[in-house]
Amino acid sequence: MGKGGASIPDEEWERFLREAEAGTGDAPKEPSARARMVARRLREEPDRPVAWRSHEPARRRGGKGRYVVGLLVAAGLLVVALNPGRLTGWFGGGGGGAGAPLAVESRRPDQPPPSQAADQRPTRAEPFRGSPAARWGDGTAGIGMPAARATGWMSKAQVAQALNRSRDFLAASGLDAGVLGGKRPGKAIALINPRQQDVRDYLATAFRAPSRKNDPLLLFSRFDTTKVRLVGDVVKTRGRITYRKGRRGAVEVTADVTFVYPVVRAAAGGDDDVERTIVRREIVMSWDDPAEVITEPGTFSLLSYKVDTTNGGCGTYTGYLTPEFGAGSASPGTGPAIDPYDRSGPIDAGERGGGDTACGTASRS
Repeated sequence: MGKGGASIPDEEWERFLREAEAGTGDAPKEPSARARMVARRLREEPDRPVAWRSHEPARRRGGKGRYVVGLLVAAGLLVVALNPGRLTGWFGGGGGGAGAPLAVESRRPDQPPPSQAADQRPTRAEPFRGSPAARWGDGTAGIGMPAARATGWMSKAQVAQALNRSRDFLAASGLDAGVLGGKRPGKAIALINPRQQDVRDYLATAFRAPSRKNDPLLLFSRFDTTKVRLVGDVVKTRGRITYRKGRRGAVEVTADVTFVYPVVRAAAGGDDDVERTIVRREIVMSWDDPAEVITEPGTFSLLSYKVDTTNGGCGTYTGYLTPEFGAGSASPGTGPAIDPYDRSGPIDAGERGGGDTACGTASRS
């Protein structure tokens, strides 16, 4: 608006803007904020007319709502394009059904998974039926892996290799078909630093004379195939691997993974009673700097290992997981009731199967 309320003609205003951008002598040395903004728009969109002073009808509330919804839909489609696995969860498919697989775990959950219908018993055709594990990953696909970055003495590429080998250890100790059938876990043991004397002593006796102190089940999952056999060839897992800089520049890798094994009796002509053995392990591995620690290339040192077992035998040290079937599998213990699928807290060492306290009662299988 000019003095006295007179409007500046549109042609004059546009000429002023063009001259301001061109830097003519008649243009002001320091254009106003609005002039600078419009000039910038002219530079960015030279072929598009600027309707800065054109008439714009008032928007209706409904029209504005449609505009906002349109933005939200566009954003939603972008997210789906980036992560299509979440689509079913948004539109009702993720309410606990077996057909909606979960994304891998990237951090510790803050609550246990929801309960399933009590009448959904496992079958040979659906061994994970009625269990949160029905939505978990198969084998190593259920183990969340972090992005590698240079840490401690290792480069980014070396950290990536250490993470992959840590996952290889989990596969060789808890998923390998031969090991699950009772064979010695040679591939897994080969990844452990042979210079650790205490671990060497443990491994030397664990498979020959298993006991509470030297129990192979602390690190390895094994079944006596003369008594038990797995249903199918899928083991469900959920967990994650994390890492940080450890002592002396080492890369310290922590694996916290729950394994779910569906089993039946091995006897010929046995019934269709399918049970599940659930094993959660927390293992801390140190990939040491060979300039600081005596180690073998490609091996890690064991810093700690804890196990929490449901329906795998409590207070028995045969070197094998020994699940119970039928009414016996639901027999109450004298300890606290525990949800074996609850990963919201750390493993309470000694709470179930191998500690000093009494055996607990699993709230579900």
